[in-house]
Amino acid sequence: MSERPDSTPASDADSPRGRSGGATRSLGAFDRAAYALFAGRADSRRHERDRRAYRGTNLTVAFDLYLARVYALSWLLAVLFGGFAAAVVLALPPALLESAAATLLERIGQIGDGGLRGVAAADGLPPTDRTLAVLAGGLGLLVATGVRFGVVYAGGRHLRWRTTARRASINRTLPSAVRYLNVLASGSDSRRAMLRRVADTDAYGETAVALRKALNTAAMTGNVDEGLRRVARDTPAQDTLAPFLLKFREHAEQGSDALGEYLAMESRMLRHRQDRDRRRAEGFLELLAELFVVLLVLPALLVIVLTVMSIISPALAAPVRTPFGAVTLRALAVYGSAAFILAIGIGTAGLVGRLRPPDQHVVYRRPERATELLRTATTNPASAAVAFAPIGVAAFVASVLLGVDAVVALLVGYVGFAVPVGLVSVRRARLDDAKDHELKDFVHAVSGHVNLGRPFSAAVEHVARDVDLGALNPDVADLSLNLHLTTPGGDAGTDLRTAALDRFVDRVGTPMAEQTVGLVIGALDAGSDTGVVFETLQGEVGRLYHEKRALRSGMLVYVAVGWTTALLVVGISVATSAHVFAGFDRLSTMSELSGVAVDPGAVDLARDQYRVYVTTQATMLASGWFAGAASRGPYEALLHSGCLVAVCHVVFTGAGLI
Repeated sequence: MSERPDSTPASDADSPRGRSGGATRSLGAFDRAAYALFAGRADSRRHERDRRAYRGTNLTVAFDLYLARVYALSWLLAVLFGGFAAAVVLALPPALLESAAATLLERIGQIGDGGLRGVAAADGLPPTDRTLAVLAGGLGLLVATGVRFGVVYAGGRHLRWRTTARRASINRTLPSAVRYLNVLASGSDSRRAMLRRVADTDAYGETAVALRKALNTAAMTGNVDEGLRRVARDTPAQDTLAPFLLKFREHAEQGSDALGEYLAMESRMLRHRQDRDRRRAEGFLELLAELFVVLLVLPALLVIVLTVMSIISPALAAPVRTPFGAVTLRALAVYGSAAFILAIGIGTAGLVGRLRPPDQHVVYRRPERATELLRTATTNPASAAVAFAPIGVAAFVASVLLGVDAVVALLVGYVGFAVPVGLVSVRRARLDDAKDHELKDFVHAVSGHVNLGRPFSAAVEHVARDVDLGALNPDVADLSLNLHLTTPGGDAGTDLRTAALDRFVDRVGTPMAEQTVGLVIGALDAGSDTGVVFETLQGEVGRLYHEKRALRSGMLVYVAVGWTTALLVVGISVATSAHVFAGFDRLSTMSELSGVAVDPGAVDLARDQYRVYVTTQATMLASGWFAGAASRGPYEALLHSGCLVAVCHVVFTGAGLI
């Protein structure tokens, strides 16, 4: 049974049945109403671009149902926000509204007998009621229209955003998947089985998802070529995955030798492309670091300049009405700068994390059971984040009870939480580095025994007994034991070997182990030549370890950038608070004797020093997040930011500024 093209309105992908092609799913009342009212919008030419983007998103919901949901949500939000805007206008004091309208009409030269008052009185209504009715209706309609079109536009942008994210994931994971296929090509697996092994490996991300889709289509049509063709047509990675799938299909028809040669060549080409992308990312990171320094230093300097200028410019001390009460323009600028600095820190830390290659990104999983969580609190940062959270809360509560300022109490609690978690992450990272270093030696040692003709389990046993692998010794011993549980005299069976290697990967727990040992699992199960497997594995593990070391060395520069920026801001802030502000304070007290007119109320030494302290601590947080994200990731960002906050507080306290 063949599927109809996704481009037709009646295709499975565009019907309420979705992409699964199975039985019709029962829709809820909201979906049924939305589909009945707005499903026809999916056929309009206005949404052709959204339809093309939808094909690359891998959403399970049908396109017309997705669009119907977007339109229904847009109308609901339009009514909600439009009514809220109208209610706000109706709740305004009539005198305030009338005064504002009169002022506006005066400025455009239209006030007079034919103005708003004359129009308002035309229907016999009071002028203020007429004004409220007109403005409430007009503003409500304007807001509703803007919300409706905004939600529809956001729905289309969401599809394009998902397409872009999938394209980036495919481009990152395709080189590793092709190298895996290259190893599998030396085995006895069929083309479908090779693709299935890659599709079942989560480490290959969206590339695995695309291959699963191709195999699902092949199961429905009975033709792998058709599945590959459809995925190549719909994938967002038209310049990488699409040509690879089409050429893979072409060379597979020519025989295993032609396919193996093509995969080897494609693996080299994709590796070169990946290297170019990494160099491009390094250049972008350099630009990001320079921009980060500028965006952090300027707000701190702005706060200092505004504090000095407010002494000679009383207008900066004028109150400004806000939803939280009246504040001075200077205070608004100071605390706005602190919020801006924190936003910059979060944004740059997130960008640095996205620029890190996915094969160098470690994800720690928190155990579900409480006892296991507490047991791993000193080795697993995810567990430590939960286990040490009460310490931060206790530090905050104790500070508040001791009468400490709320901002300082929050910082104390943050340091009490962040530093222990960060120390655990550093300890775990060093252990992972040691295991990756020994993993390289383990692979070379096992390869040597395998090349001598020994079975895989016997090779692992010799290495576990004769080679000192440091931090990896317990994991290798466990692997050797598991490989010989039921076959003490020979090589392990396929299921036993796979389970033992899976357990070994979980125990080591590094991306490098998952990529290298995972390659062995699939290749040996596929019947690939053992010598070819381990020859490829030696090159792969050496390349990954070299890339990891190079990335670590390159990122240390940005760690130094974060710390240097933070310490520079601390020095400037302390020097200004201790000398410049104190000088102006003395000048204000002696203004009558010196003849210099300085408003004594414009200088409050304690207040100004506290505001500079708040801005400086925001800079410490942002710099620490940037430095930690560049070093190893979000957990180490907690350590760097916590240490910088503590250093800043000690310096300000030691200088007597807070």
